[in-house]
Amino acid sequence: MFLGGGGVSAATPEQAADQSLRNFSTVYDAVEKNFADEVKGSKAIYKGAIPGMLRTLDPHSNFFDPRDFQMMREDQQGSYSGVGMQVGPRNGRTIVIAPFPGSPAAKAGLRPGDIIQQVNDTKTDGLNTTEIADLLRGQKGTKVQVQIGREGVSNPIFFTIVRDAIPRFSVTGGFFVKPGIAFIRVESFNENTNQEMEEKFKKLGEKNVQALILDLRANPGGVLTEGVDVAAHFLKKNELVVSAHGRNSPNKNWAARVDGSGKDYPVVVLVDRYTASAAEIVSGALQDHDRAWIFGENTFGKGLVQTVMQLGDGTGLALTTAHYYTPSGRLIQRDYSNISFLDYYNHSNLEERNMQDVKMTDSGRTVYGGGGITPDEKYEPAKADPFQVSVLRKDAFFYFSAKYFGARDTNLPKGWEPDDAVVNQFRDYLKEKEIEFTPEQFATDRDWIKKQLKVTMYVAAFSSDESQRVAIEQDPMVGKAIDLLPKAAALLDSAKKLRVQRMNRQGDATAAVAR
Repeated sequence: MFLGGGGVSAATPEQAADQSLRNFSTVYDAVEKNFADEVKGSKAIYKGAIPGMLRTLDPHSNFFDPRDFQMMREDQQGSYSGVGMQVGPRNGRTIVIAPFPGSPAAKAGLRPGDIIQQVNDTKTDGLNTTEIADLLRGQKGTKVQVQIGREGVSNPIFFTIVRDAIPRFSVTGGFFVKPGIAFIRVESFNENTNQEMEEKFKKLGEKNVQALILDLRANPGGVLTEGVDVAAHFLKKNELVVSAHGRNSPNKNWAARVDGSGKDYPVVVLVDRYTASAAEIVSGALQDHDRAWIFGENTFGKGLVQTVMQLGDGTGLALTTAHYYTPSGRLIQRDYSNISFLDYYNHSNLEERNMQDVKMTDSGRTVYGGGGITPDEKYEPAKADPFQVSVLRKDAFFYFSAKYFGARDTNLPKGWEPDDAVVNQFRDYLKEKEIEFTPEQFATDRDWIKKQLKVTMYVAAFSSDESQRVAIEQDPMVGKAIDLLPKAAALLDSAKKLRVQRMNRQGDATAAVAR
């Protein structure tokens, strides 16, 4: 409050903000002068003050320090420069999870399970995975020497790798799971996603596609306009994909600009609780226009649009500036006002919805806002039994594969299947690692074990792409999705008939006026 000549008046928003900034400066000055340890300004501001402020707004506004902002931009652009492999922490060390197909790391011969011991002259002891990943990155054409330890090999192995531009593909899969039935997986939405999908269809020959399984499971979203273009591939010209409304941003609609080339065959879209943002724009648009049968779990429920702003010191800000709405007008954003961000991101309540936000699809089917996209048909994956849980928690398949290939060639014949000898070696490995199980448990899960071994060992023997293909071919949810294609076809046929009826009614109305 400020005192004026005639009485008391409320502070303007600008005056309140100025006073808050002065208070912050006073607190920061006291911390810098008096805190028990030395205060690093960048850490206090970048990791503390700014993120703390943004957390009071919503779960998705975010601040990026220079490194994180660069990484985010690389994710959006779908490319970076380095050796091309996924690394991760295991047992206190950083190991190779999988080289990317065709990358310098793959061509050099690095394998899943290799322990990264040294990069150039820097030993990795005490370094975290992020720090080691930064050492492996570098300008295209430069060399990096990597020293690794490998299971079954007594001495370190040295690789000299020439860094290159590494594409981060967002669209994988792209093959026929059955004659005429194509499968495409979209893992995220970067600046190249629609182009990548179009290239997959071109390689398949879209004229040969009689039905499609579109996999958006665990897709966290990304670039909104790419989601629009992917959805538009399956829609007719001028059909609305999404609209956005914000306090200081004009209302904007995104619609299909032309008739999509994929408008004539049935589509089943796979979703789960981690399908979010741009992936929900796609599934929501296809559901609202009755263009695809949505199958899986309720999606994440992120209906907020972030505008990315690059700041002057190399930092960045992703600020929520609008809400987006599906074509029927529903806001799918889940309520985050009365729960912790941890509970919000864990997304345990899959039945959440806003009963006041009731809309209709083009054919009159009821849909709700407030809880993500509710699938047309739900899928509940089979729960792992205690033996399976124990084996998966110990990463037993991954480490067995690393040991199996350790001192031998990784070549396997095309179409290789784990035989009884390999399965029995795996059983002996579990005993060696003191993973408890009974003979009955092992016998019951023998088929499951063979499938997991095949998926895991294909990464080292062939590539992560081939491993994914094997996983998809034996995925029970994909099998069920194939069975649901007649429902998707019936939905598509019904939508076409309703469209014709509307056009006829419009024609009759026009004729009546003309008379």
